[in-house]
Amino acid sequence: MKEKLYTIPLNDAMNENDECPFCFLERKLLQKTIDFVLGSSSSYMESDIREKTDEAGFCRLHTKMMFDYGNALGNALILQTHLKKVRKELHDQLAGYSPAGKGGFFKRITSKKSDETNTIRAWADGRESSCYICERMKDEFVCYISTFFFMYKKDEAFREKVKNCKGFCIPHFGELMEEAEKELSGDQLQEFASLMSSVMEDNFNRIQEEIDWFVDKFDYRNKDADWKNSRDALQRTMQKLHSGYPADPVYRNQ
Repeated sequence: MKEKLYTIPLNDAMNENDECPFCFLERKLLQKTIDFVLGSSSSYMESDIREKTDEAGFCRLHTKMMFDYGNALGNALILQTHLKKVRKELHDQLAGYSPAGKGGFFKRITSKKSDETNTIRAWADGRESSCYICERMKDEFVCYISTFFFMYKKDEAFREKVKNCKGFCIPHFGELMEEAEKELSGDQLQEFASLMSSVMEDNFNRIQEEIDWFVDKFDYRNKDADWKNSRDALQRTMQKLHSGYPADPVYRNQ
């Protein structure tokens, strides 16, 4: 069963006692994907991979990560052929472009008279939102979400881990609850919703107390007081609200 391929990393993530197990999985998956694109396997030299990266390109976030990773030649080879494709697209877009209104080439994306989208803007937006790394990660991350419910339905020990975890960040919690309505039904769905309500509220109350004490520690009257669990409350609160690890160092080629 395909789900079983993902049970070990999912259990590992639950055992980490992280603010969000799916953030933990996503970080591992991102690092693995960056390694695949630019690491020692030299996948960028494979014609089928290069065709995909040429077609999809990379978003702003992952372009920066690729630069920081450190493989200058690998980056240049990937961008060399991708740029050729984008140049061809740009040429075709410009050749087929017909300005409308006084705004000409630089007109607004929409006007009061028309809801028609500016074709150049639509193409540019599509280019910016297309990313080989995002797409590759998304395909695998979906399997982790599916495996979560596979294990929740089959494994009592896993349900206990969910019950006792630190909850989830808001973005991943939203994904989880959406998928719950597809994977669960009846009493099981109601039970899961009740469990998530308890887990999320309890842990958001906890993180509120921790960030409150983090702020209070800057009061001179608390200078010598114990930090308790609040020394890293800032980055963990950021993670809880928006996902990810803001305090992580740059990921580089090892």
